[in-house]
Amino acid sequence: MRTKAVAATALLTLALTACGAEIAPSGEAAAGSDHYPVTVDNCGTKVTYKAKPARTVTNDVGITELMLALGLTDRMAGYVMPDEKGDLAKVPWKDGYQQTAWLSKQPITKELVLDAQADLVFAGWHYGFGEADGFTPQVLAGLGIDSYVLSESCRSGKGPERGVMSPLDALYTDLANLGEIFDVRDRADKLIADFRAQVAAVPQPEHRPGVFLYDSGEDKPYTSGKYAAPEEIIAKAGGRNVMGDVADSWTTVGWESVVQRDPEVIVINNYGDTDAEAKRKFLKSFPPLAGVAAVRNDRIFVLDYVDLVESPRNPAAITALAAYLRSTPAA
Repeated sequence: MRTKAVAATALLTLALTACGAEIAPSGEAAAGSDHYPVTVDNCGTKVTYKAKPARTVTNDVGITELMLALGLTDRMAGYVMPDEKGDLAKVPWKDGYQQTAWLSKQPITKELVLDAQADLVFAGWHYGFGEADGFTPQVLAGLGIDSYVLSESCRSGKGPERGVMSPLDALYTDLANLGEIFDVRDRADKLIADFRAQVAAVPQPEHRPGVFLYDSGEDKPYTSGKYAAPEEIIAKAGGRNVMGDVADSWTTVGWESVVQRDPEVIVINNYGDTDAEAKRKFLKSFPPLAGVAAVRNDRIFVLDYVDLVESPRNPAAITALAAYLRSTPAA
């Protein structure tokens, strides 16, 4: 998935305020405490960290905010994300952005993390890591730099397909693992408990409308399959991902399959140069979609990119989408 960052809506940020970040106290145990070395399971691989990372570089907004939500700015060398990270004035961990460096708006590279003197890179497959760019955990290990792979992006091992666990499980897994890696498990456990409670409080309707996630693309749409975060965001909000049988995370499908599945609601992923309003206009004017229920009834909802990739904003996105879906009449 491309590294694009956008602002959260006021509705989402209000739902997040109960789960705000804490800034790590200066008196925390030193990296050489009895807690280390520590080993975690990361995408099916046991990875050992000999000491608490001190200069972490994160890639992309959701990944960065996992660190900020845990109050780990004092363990960051900085973050990499493009220019449209958006207005963060109401984000609970907005102060964290001010307490660490915005290293680059361009794709993350070996040279960048070496210049930052990073001892850990937190990224994901298609969220920074990729063989084509020569930027992988294996390459970084050869440079003496540890890595942690975003669980949403884990590969199946059978090919390039990503996704080996449900998206919310990926969020909770990463929070728990980061809690171990940085010796802040109490903070991680509290966030996980708060997020679980927030999701559990969302009422589930009798009618579960079919939902299509539209990311981008005109010749063919880029969307969410079974293993990207929108799958579970939609399900927990009371909907049904019409592409939930596609065994991949973020992927391309054909418009014919969208028409055939006739979604009652379309969720637009808002980011990048083509904004949500331009995407809405395209969907409503694209002739093959004219008969699709969501277009015919103007049932189009907008969420931001950071809400729809693994991030601490996922529970708030579920709450917001659920409220919209409850207003969707049964077919």
